[in-house]
Amino acid sequence: MTPDRRGWLKGLAASGAGLWLAACDKLNESAGVQKGLASAQGLTLRAQRLFQSRKALAQEFTPADIARDFRANGSISPGDPAYRQLLTTGFKAYRLVIDGLVDHPLTLSLADLRAQPSRTQITRHDCVEGWSSIGQWKGARLGPLLDRAGLKREARYLVFHCFDSLEETLDGSGQYYESIDLIDGYHPQTILAYEMNGQVLPVAHGAPLRLRVERHLGYKHAKYISRIEAVADFAHLGQGKGGYWEDRGYEWYGGI
Repeated sequence: MTPDRRGWLKGLAASGAGLWLAACDKLNESAGVQKGLASAQGLTLRAQRLFQSRKALAQEFTPADIARDFRANGSISPGDPAYRQLLTTGFKAYRLVIDGLVDHPLTLSLADLRAQPSRTQITRHDCVEGWSSIGQWKGARLGPLLDRAGLKREARYLVFHCFDSLEETLDGSGQYYESIDLIDGYHPQTILAYEMNGQVLPVAHGAPLRLRVERHLGYKHAKYISRIEAVADFAHLGQGKGGYWEDRGYEWYGGI
């Protein structure tokens, strides 16, 4: 992957994000513009898959580049009772569930996850709001965990169910969730992070476990993960768009 080509892809994503922020009210009112954005999302996905190897790495940095104050964004301390109970015991009772379209459902403690093949990476987090920050992340590689679970042939996506409810709704649509496809699930930089900058992952940044999927914008990096579900599609979840923010107008792919 050449620097010019990667810069072009980043510029494409950044331009789309800027247009979104500048005219979000009008976008909500215009079916034509919404259709155009959907087309742009498809272009970004196709361009990234065409010009990049499926294993091409996002840029990594040095310890000297790590931001002194990495901004915590979105939900920073879930109030959900199940989460607060886990927090009071230092997440000793926490268990990550990996299920859905798998042959061998998994239930993993933090100790189990720390014993899995891991990766440490220093990468830049790019938020759709227009800011970026560099941090170091360590976590279990997702690919080997998927192999342990044994994905069924019909599995196409991974849904990350999270502890935090951003809204109180009767139908459960306020619960945060996110999804990626299997290509990104098996990417070498896709990890379930339990450390940040050499320390235990802070609550504000998603403790006890958050997704790092480095070739995507920040809203794809789900925090407070409770369960990973392998699915054939996500039409039955939320509004059927593949994520909490996607249900509210953001694009699903969010690639950089």
